[in-house]
Amino acid sequence: MKIELEGKLLKMVPENDREKKELSQLWNVIIDCVKDNKKLVPVGQYTPGIKEVATFHIE
Repeated sequence: MKIELEGKLLKMVPENDREKKELSQLWNVIIDCVKDNKKLVPVGQYTPGIKEVATFHIE
């Protein structure tokens, strides 16, 4: 997955079919055209070389 940060915009670009499916699944969980959209809230820490997983709670 290619991740680009442009100012306050975060772009996630899938690089294979699995990532396309996973990004679509994430999009469908967060975006609701009828009700309120959800947001990702960071949990814990992400430190390259120490903790390689960035974890988010979906609110």
